[in-house]
Amino acid sequence: MAGLQLVNLTKRFGTTAAVYDFSLEVHDGELMCLLGPSGCGKTTTLRMIGGFATPDGGDILIEGHSVLALPPERRPTAMVFQRFNLWPHMTVTDNIAFGLRLRRLPAAAIHRKVGETLQLVGLPQAARKWPHQLSGGEQQRIAVARALVLEPKILLLDEPFSNLDARLRVRMREELKTLQRQVGITTVFVTHDQEEALTLADRIAVMNKGVMEQVDTPGVLYRRPQGLFVADFMGTMNFIRARYHRDRGALAGGQVGISARGDWHDGAVVTVAFRPEDVTFVDGDAGIPVQVRRVVNLGHYLEVTVDGSGVGAIKVFTDGQRPMSEGQSLNVHFRRILVYAEGLPLVEIEMPRLTHLRTAEEVVEGSPSV
Repeated sequence: MAGLQLVNLTKRFGTTAAVYDFSLEVHDGELMCLLGPSGCGKTTTLRMIGGFATPDGGDILIEGHSVLALPPERRPTAMVFQRFNLWPHMTVTDNIAFGLRLRRLPAAAIHRKVGETLQLVGLPQAARKWPHQLSGGEQQRIAVARALVLEPKILLLDEPFSNLDARLRVRMREELKTLQRQVGITTVFVTHDQEEALTLADRIAVMNKGVMEQVDTPGVLYRRPQGLFVADFMGTMNFIRARYHRDRGALAGGQVGISARGDWHDGAVVTVAFRPEDVTFVDGDAGIPVQVRRVVNLGHYLEVTVDGSGVGAIKVFTDGQRPMSEGQSLNVHFRRILVYAEGLPLVEIEMPRLTHLRTAEEVVEGSPSV
């Protein structure tokens, strides 16, 4: 069942559409991430859900009922902003209790709910503290507690970890995921951080220039991005521009032939994409000759930049078992490639046959772009 439905949402600022014809279903108890670069419309979408921005078109339904006519305080939503926005003149207890007092709940009920929520976020000892006495991570948990105490149907989070240091961000992601599972609340989380989205989300909706590019599970988005924007945005991807030759059933880029069959017309320009972890180093004359240009040791793996005729500069992730040094000559093979052509479905090829083309007749015009 969809706990939240966005139906053809559109929001314009002047003549610019910040969000255009955006539709999305978020299931009950699901943690959905809206992911995209700055200015793609993800925060505007979140603000429309919470009632802080009014759509120019479309509808927002929670449990099947439109909430467009409701102001923020009457919607079954609660929002945690990028800045924690804790009131400095109030104790932690008073910060959390503020919304409950606006609802005129009895004092005993407020006391009980605040205590339960502080226990839920693991900070019962902070009840009488002031915001300035808390660490950044503790302030973030209190901001989440202030939202959860209202028992919303939908929890909205706008890049809540962006002001925390890297180590604390990782810990807070884990805590949020555990808390969300424990409470079972439907959650929409906005971020521009791919790692954050991949770590947290049940599904990710990738946005670009106000429109939906793709929505799917983290694993599918990473392994089978349906378009070049998602392929480029989700993690590290290598790209080679190539031309299709129907008579040879091959994609040729520079001096590299890659066996492939697709619905492309003869001479079609396509883009070959492959992840750094799908590149392997091979012995002998197999594969494509390359030269090592840069080796970066990232602890549990090496990031190696190589280049070669027909492939340009590509990144390779390897476990470091094979010695690597700048200037070294090696051969590479691709375990898996994705092929994109405008207006046509994605083609996935496992273990493609690679050829290093050596005759002038075989080399296509134009150099690859990476």
